[in-house]
Amino acid sequence: MSIDPSSIPNFGGQPEPQPQGPAGPVIPDQDLVKQLLDQMELKYVVDDEGDLAAPWETFRTYFMFRGEDEQAVFSVRTFYDRPHKIDEKPQLLESIDDWNRRTLWPKVYSHTHDDGTVRLIGEAQMLIGMGVDINHFVSSTVSWVRAAIEFDKWLVEQLGLEEAVNEADKPEDDQPEDGE
Repeated sequence: MSIDPSSIPNFGGQPEPQPQGPAGPVIPDQDLVKQLLDQMELKYVVDDEGDLAAPWETFRTYFMFRGEDEQAVFSVRTFYDRPHKIDEKPQLLESIDDWNRRTLWPKVYSHTHDDGTVRLIGEAQMLIGMGVDINHFVSSTVSWVRAAIEFDKWLVEQLGLEEAVNEADKPEDDQPEDGE
């Protein structure tokens, strides 16, 4: 099975063409996701555990298949690499609760590491064991990738992190000196 290149939505906000795939349900696999990522022009790697991952500058999105038979699940899980301090966790939880109430995906949750840093993880899942419509699979996967990107942008805006990002990118000559 393959994906018609014209079926891959672009990220420019124009109407999405409808995929032309096989009639009836298909059982998606990693090769199908690789084709989709290639057609979306996204770079990807296969990690040591055999999972497919698309890396961005501040997060990594994994495309994982788990379970067997009717219980098989396709999961798109994004690990956001930006560390947050433990004392920021209440505000962070308030923000991700707001996101989770307002959006369908990804559902985002926090993980506190042993060193006290808090990181976020976003996830969307689809049961695939009985097969799924190829159009549904493609449009869901593309939407989940878009939403993972949008969440990162949204969080930066919500928490005022763009100022911290911009300050870190400024050359030292642009930084005010002590006493100014």
